Amino acid sequence: MLQVGDRVPAGTLYEFIEVEGEGCSLGPNAFDIAQSTAGKTIAIFGLPGAFTPTCSAQHVPGYVAAADEFKAAGVDEIWCVSVNDAFVMGAWGREQGTADKVRMMADGSGDFARTTGLELDLSGRGLGTRLQRCSMLVVDGVVCTLNVEAPGKFEVSDAQTLLAQARALRG
Repeated sequence: MLQVGDRVPAGTLYEFIEVEGEGCSLGPNAFDIAQSTAGKTIAIFGLPGAFTPTCSAQHVPGYVAAADEFKAAGVDEIWCVSVNDAFVMGAWGREQGTADKVRMMADGSGDFARTTGLELDLSGRGLGTRLQRCSMLVVDGVVCTLNVEAPGKFEVSDAQTLLAQARALRG
């Protein structure tokens, strides 16, 4: 499993782009994880699925509400990563009001979940393999903090916990 001090694994995440610009076309666009984290501080939170109860009612709204505080703490971008396709993540982002606050990054094939060792088997609930609920601060591609939830919990990957860690990291 991914540990503090590790580099985030190589791979690709997808984001549904609503407005064409800066080399991004409308619709799903691929982003290389290593290139996208280079030279930046990224707050990443992972969750089991779009439109699911805890994710929609608590996890995403907490990060949206704290987006300005994260910027003030030196975080360049906030990413929400889930094993869903870019179309679903884009629709969920519209519903959650994430524009210009949280990037809704799709891990459609579960590659990020698998390569980080943060897979969660929810096949018994009809959801297949997903990403565990987690959060991390990534600085220039290196994991500086990592919070992984126990199954069925929402206690350490929330926005306020990661925000406190971002503030502490900044000193």
